[in-house]
Amino acid sequence: MLDTSAPFSTLIRTATEQQHNEAEHSTFMRDLLTGQLGVEAFYRYTSQLWFVYAALEKHSETLASDPVAGPFVKPELARLAALEADLAHLGGENWRDELTALPATAAYAARIEEVATEWPAGYVVHHYTRYLGDLSGGQVIRGTAEKLWNLPKKGDGVRFYVFDEISNPAAFKRDYREALDQLPLEGPEVDRVLDEARLAFTMNTNLFGELGAECSPASPRI
Repeated sequence: MLDTSAPFSTLIRTATEQQHNEAEHSTFMRDLLTGQLGVEAFYRYTSQLWFVYAALEKHSETLASDPVAGPFVKPELARLAALEADLAHLGGENWRDELTALPATAAYAARIEEVATEWPAGYVVHHYTRYLGDLSGGQVIRGTAEKLWNLPKKGDGVRFYVFDEISNPAAFKRDYREALDQLPLEGPEVDRVLDEARLAFTMNTNLFGELGAECSPASPRI
C-alpha cells in the first residue's frame, strides 16, 4: 500500500515501478540494444516517437501558462525538431512519406492529446514519464545506437537523446521532481493521477510489443 504522505515524486515512482520495469525490459528493447535488430528497427522506433512527441509538444505554448502544467513545459526539453533531424538522417529526405503510426502509437498519442486539452495534471504525468526517461535511460539507448550502427556521437540519428540546453541533467531532474512535489493534488485526484502514470508506461509497453511483432531478429539490416 502506498504511503500517501510521501512526496508526490516518490509516490509516482513507487506506484509505477512494475509498469516501468515491464517497459524497460521489453523484448523489443532487449533485441534492439543487444544488436539483434538492425538500424531499420531503430528508425521505425524513432518514427513512432515522432507521433508521441508531436502530441506532447503540440499544446506546449498553451500549457506553458497553465498553473498545473506550466512549471514542466520548458523549451530546453523540446524534442520534435531533433526527432525530425534523426528521421531525415535515418530514413532519407522522404522520411515523412514513410511515417505511419502503429495502432498502439496512435492510441498513445491520442491519450496525450486528450489530457493536454482536458486535464493538465494527466498531461504532467505523461510529460514526466517521457522526458525524464529521455534524460536518464535514453542516454543508454543513444550510446548503444552510436556503437551498433556507427552513428555520429551525439549527432544525426541520435539527436533526440542530446539535450544541449541542459548543462546539468542531474540538477534538472532534481528540480523537476521538486516541481512534482508541489503539484496541487489531494484526495481522489492523487489516485487518478497515479493511475494515469501507470497507463502511460503501459501504453509505452504496448508500443514496444507491436514493434517487437513487426521487427523480428530476422529482419533485414540496412
